[in-house]
Amino acid sequence: MSAKAQRTVVITGAFGALGAAVAHGFLSAGARIGLIDHAAVPRWAAQAFPAPHTLLGGINLADEAAAAAALQAVAAGGTPEVLVNVAGGFRFETLTDGDTAWELMFTTNLKTAVVTSRAALPYLRIRGGRIINIGAAAAARGHAGTGAYAASKAGVERLSESLAEELKDHDITVNTVLPGTLDTPANRAAMPDADRTRWVQPDAVADVVLFLASEAARAVTGAAIRVTGRG
Repeated sequence: MSAKAQRTVVITGAFGALGAAVAHGFLSAGARIGLIDHAAVPRWAAQAFPAPHTLLGGINLADEAAAAAALQAVAAGGTPEVLVNVAGGFRFETLTDGDTAWELMFTTNLKTAVVTSRAALPYLRIRGGRIINIGAAAAARGHAGTGAYAASKAGVERLSESLAEELKDHDITVNTVLPGTLDTPANRAAMPDADRTRWVQPDAVADVVLFLASEAARAVTGAAIRVTGRG
């Protein structure tokens, strides 16, 4: 991978709590950031990431053409060398109670990572690079109502493993980070009585992502790293 001072880093799901933490981490490291999200660009992001950073809201990353156009827009300011697939979501639904969660979770969690990785590969192959996918520690086992989520996040891990093998001769590493329960506003609202001291801070996950993007991790590929704190 290039040893230039400033790298271009693409982050999907960049306007959520974890995506924002990852983006701020790379900003502190001196990177140029391409922030992409299905949500509209929030005011805080526009203020924190002015030009030459690229902010793209309203992007359907499960759509091949939209993902390719987004990567092209970021690449106009610098060839991407790191892709962090944070985009994802959670839906609790038992199979008995409904049939919307499976398609939603596989589209939101897995297909976005597949499609965006494919869109990024032409740029990553130029100088080598990194793909870092966000899975979930909870994907190790399904529970009632979380089958779709667990299966889709397990798919993210398998994607990373297969891509790591596919790209190992192209100087591109591919790894997965498996967070435990994150201390985010959404999780606090959903679980108001939980012991939040056992949750993982988003910036702790971001630190692991930055390590995997660093030169120190140049020989790490196909790995899945659990970041679960005391959970």
